[in-house]
Amino acid sequence: MNPTTMKAVLATAGGARLQDVPVPQPKPNEILVRVRAASLNRADLVGLANGGDKVIGMEWAGEVVGLGVEAQGHAIGDRVMCTGAGAYAEYAVTDWGRACRIPSDTLSFEDATVLTLALQAMHDAIVTHGQLQRGQSILIHGATSGVGLMALQIARELGAAVVVGSSTHESKRARILEAGATHAVDSTSDGWVESIQDATQGRGVDVVVDMVGGPRFNQTMEATAIGGRIVNVGRLGGIVVPVDLNVHSLRRLTYVGVTFRSRSVEEVRTVNARMLADLGRALGAGRLRLPIDARFPLAQAADALARMTANQHFGKIVLSI
Repeated sequence: MNPTTMKAVLATAGGARLQDVPVPQPKPNEILVRVRAASLNRADLVGLANGGDKVIGMEWAGEVVGLGVEAQGHAIGDRVMCTGAGAYAEYAVTDWGRACRIPSDTLSFEDATVLTLALQAMHDAIVTHGQLQRGQSILIHGATSGVGLMALQIARELGAAVVVGSSTHESKRARILEAGATHAVDSTSDGWVESIQDATQGRGVDVVVDMVGGPRFNQTMEATAIGGRIVNVGRLGGIVVPVDLNVHSLRRLTYVGVTFRSRSVEEVRTVNARMLADLGRALGAGRLRLPIDARFPLAQAADALARMTANQHFGKIVLSI
């Protein structure tokens, strides 16, 4: 029998705080998971800033210990990796369609927890909206985050011929190349658009996955091929930016914004199912992995969040529970 209370990290007026709270109970469509590891994402910083005494975190891995009456595809004892809400805790619930079985008994909970959100988000951006085809070129704008590093790997797995990653840190650009990029650029330097044009024989990239936005968006459009697609996933460089509509029109660009926050349960199930259909074999073979930058116990979640805020990490930060 599962306990009735658990340790969890809440976003309070005083910051991230470890407290005792009730164990969540799964709704008919949900599974209850004993959390063994949770990973940090930048959206967690937004949750922390919003406060409200809510359990923060959106990605975890563990064992299924409870099933709603409508939950499908999972059994008690399954090792799973999940996205949802309330990850910084000893137990968490999620819709059955947002969880994936951990593909190998040799893959640890810590290594598994860092994969799920990046796989779901980047497959959706690159394949569903970016429509990347084998032999095409792609720019991952802001490539050193967990999702960015996963995007590099997915692009190579799907046969992209040119994979460009951007970072403003020189040391991180070298690691982007190690992670699978064919080229690395600094989008704050002069000539970065020209270097992408050179890498693509003057065409520009067919697809951009943009985690940056910000004041250099017009340059991003100039680096994109005529008829190319830009998929906006993040806006780390700024939300409100000037847009040169002449560049947008002359290059005949398709611009798509994506987020999970406005998707229904059914839509997220579809995102996950499509990802597993295309990438399940590569995932099971261990070809899609992410580096872990640092590990913290649950009680030190505030320190882990501070490390993410400092933006000095490469790869994912994990809480071991």
